[in-house]
Amino acid sequence: MKETVKRLQVDKEFLTPEGCHIVEVSNSADDEAASIARARVAPGVTTRWHRVKDTAERYVILQGRGRVEVGDLPPQEVGPGDVVLIPPSVRQRIANVSSADLIFLAICTPRFRNDAYEQLE
Repeated sequence: MKETVKRLQVDKEFLTPEGCHIVEVSNSADDEAASIARARVAPGVTTRWHRVKDTAERYVILQGRGRVEVGDLPPQEVGPGDVVLIPPSVRQRIANVSSADLIFLAICTPRFRNDAYEQLE
């Protein structure tokens, strides 16, 4: 990895097949160890069940209220400051249960790769 500053480019946001809007903040071969994305889930939306093979994820909730389901845990309400730990290859989904956008960072180790993503429904 080389020293650098990566800027959030909101205009690069895209919609994923699971129903989540993503901006890749840092995801490149220059830093294979981790990636960081800003995720946005619109009000009333529940993402599809999915998993990321061989990749651990951490959700850091920045704004809004959500209900997250991870593996066999019962649904959990989450809000600003909460961190959700998702082990590699474990099923997951998140719902926005508020009237404003749910925004969180998704931090993956190793870095997120499209070929590791698996939709489960």
